[in-house]
Amino acid sequence: MGMVSEFKEFAMKGNVVDMAVGIIIGAEFGKIVNSLVNDVIMPPIGLAIGGVNFSDLKVVIQQADAATKTAQVAIGYGSFIQSVFNFVIIAFAIFMMIKGINSMRKDTVSEKTA
Repeated sequence: MGMVSEFKEFAMKGNVVDMAVGIIIGAEFGKIVNSLVNDVIMPPIGLAIGGVNFSDLKVVIQQADAATKTAQVAIGYGSFIQSVFNFVIIAFAIFMMIKGINSMRKDTVSEKTA
C-alpha cells in the first residue's frame, strides 16, 4: 500500500473529517463572538462608564519618540478585557451546547431502555 493511498485512507476516516469540520466551524464561531463582543457588547458598556473605548485602554510604559524612532511600549489591558468577555461567551455557548447534547443523549437512552 503506497504512502498516498495510506494518507487518503487516514484522511477519509470519519473522525478526521468530523474533526476538520469542527475546527473550521469553531474558528468561524470565534469570529462571530469577537464581533459580538467588540461591536455589540463593549460599545454600550464603554458608553455607560463614560464613553470609554475598551480597545484603547492601556498603560503606557514608554512614550513613542519620533526623534529617536522609539516605538510606544504599553500594556493593552482593554484588549485583555475584551478577550475575557470573548472567552466567557464562548465558554457559556459551549456549555449550553454540551448540556443540550447530554439531555438529548439521556432521552435517547431512556427511550431504548423503556
